[in-house]
Amino acid sequence: MKRRSFLKLVGGAGASVVWARNPSFTEISTLPEESRDVPINAARLQNRNQNRSTVVCQHGMVCTSQPLASMAGVDILKAGGNAIDAAVCANAMLSVVEPMMCGPGGDLFAIVWSEKEQRLFGLNASGRSPCDWNLDRAAALGLSEIPAYSPLSWSVPGCVSGWEALLRRLGKLSLARVLESAISYSREGFPVSPIIARSWSVDAEKHPTAAKTFMPEGKPLRFGDMFRNPDLAQFFERLARDGARSFYEGEIAESIVRFSKAYGGRFSMQDFRDHTITWVDPVSTSYRGYDVWELPPNGQGIAVLQILNMLEHFDISSLKPNTAEHLHLFIEAKKLAFEDRAIYYADMEFADVPLKELISKEYGRERAKLIDPKRAAQKVAPGRLRGPSDTTYLTAADNDGNMISLIQSISHEWGSRYVPDGLGFCLQNRGQLFSLNPKDLNKLEPHKRPFHTIIPAFVTRDGNPVFSFGVMGGPFQPQGHAQVLMNIIDFGMSPQQAGEQPRVEHYESSEPTGSKMVGGGSVGFERGIPDDVKLKLAEMGHKIRPGIGAFGGYQGIWRKENPRRYFGASDPRKDGCAIGY
Repeated sequence: MKRRSFLKLVGGAGASVVWARNPSFTEISTLPEESRDVPINAARLQNRNQNRSTVVCQHGMVCTSQPLASMAGVDILKAGGNAIDAAVCANAMLSVVEPMMCGPGGDLFAIVWSEKEQRLFGLNASGRSPCDWNLDRAAALGLSEIPAYSPLSWSVPGCVSGWEALLRRLGKLSLARVLESAISYSREGFPVSPIIARSWSVDAEKHPTAAKTFMPEGKPLRFGDMFRNPDLAQFFERLARDGARSFYEGEIAESIVRFSKAYGGRFSMQDFRDHTITWVDPVSTSYRGYDVWELPPNGQGIAVLQILNMLEHFDISSLKPNTAEHLHLFIEAKKLAFEDRAIYYADMEFADVPLKELISKEYGRERAKLIDPKRAAQKVAPGRLRGPSDTTYLTAADNDGNMISLIQSISHEWGSRYVPDGLGFCLQNRGQLFSLNPKDLNKLEPHKRPFHTIIPAFVTRDGNPVFSFGVMGGPFQPQGHAQVLMNIIDFGMSPQQAGEQPRVEHYESSEPTGSKMVGGGSVGFERGIPDDVKLKLAEMGHKIRPGIGAFGGYQGIWRKENPRRYFGASDPRKDGCAIGY
């Protein structure tokens, strides 16, 4: 295909190599009208600085997607708290300043390095489906899938139980202490930051409870507008006074259940009383001398390990970053891993997930043989194994050497878009990710955890902590993890450079909800990937999406010893920053 013809096709529609536009593919060129009171050049906002300095410090660091949250976490460190205390504080603050992405109505996962015990801890604080919600009831409603913006998509929020578990086992301060900043900013208000402002809009007719809370004057908030959330402040004050269990046994749970009954949800008090967190052992694979750690399902973290186990059979470092040859190998490995993800990933308390086989080196070697270095696969199959065939991320480190990788989400932007009366936060719609096919491992069952996309990550070397990191972005997250790790390990980039490098995202893989990949899916690109690369990928058989996207939101802390130093990175795609001292 000639270059001129290709460029014409990418700019148009209907070409064989171009996939139709999809609402989920965010074009960063479309920005809402900015506040006239706060001048800002929209063109410069969409073409963000790609040369930030890596932040280096000795005593402690917090990296989040919003500066107020990073600062609040560092304040906790300076006040005598540790990395775990700082992370919970920062997460609560993000519930205030970035409410469309996270909050007490969602779930939480974390990987923690305990310097005292010289080991990693994994926490799964995701909630389960209502006991009164099953395949038969879904069939009686005529559903082929669970609607995303509906009370039927609710699962019990696990976030608050995760905060409590982290502080009780590994923290130093009380929940009341670490919630002080979130309470203050909720009550007194804060100016909305520019990237977050782009998402601050709710359809008042379709989602009146969310609009009432988050658009109190009946219109979207813009960059620099002040926002206060007195309901959320009051909610945090109840938690500080009565403890986290009040969310699951007290008046807060009762309020959510009443709200559920009023809007046709399936929640009962039993669902909240029976909720528990699970401490889990992280699982790992080696990649060129480093051990990469993820959490086992019900999340998708092991997809990262599967991708790396395939990529290590190719000499990635001999290629130039983001060339067609490099991206092709990555995309093909992703497609193979995601076929397994669609079939085998589910709540391990309900499903016989072949975990060891999926992340084994032997299996990775066999799957890598299926990758044609010259041609994109149009159809891939899951491996034959036993058994049936908008999120926020943060990381913190402290003066004692503790580190935490924490991710928390309400699933879609604004979650289910329902805000319980007087509580000031959206309920998640994570239950929408159950399959309604009775043959699937991830099928809807009572009191079961749905498939999850949010995944924290950690890297060690020779048993020592090296890198705490994560990348937001739903199904993009395993792709983001792998791209960041290749940038650092294969291409020698700094933690900050690894997050600034332009990214690609492969779409339309098969999903645990039951959908199947057709025609090999399609590939989206960020600004900075040359047209020549897209042309060559198209010639190799990849379908190229038109337009420019922005994928994920990364934070990371790299650790070096003798003397100990932390190297913090924060994604320019978000409003946030790395702050240390």
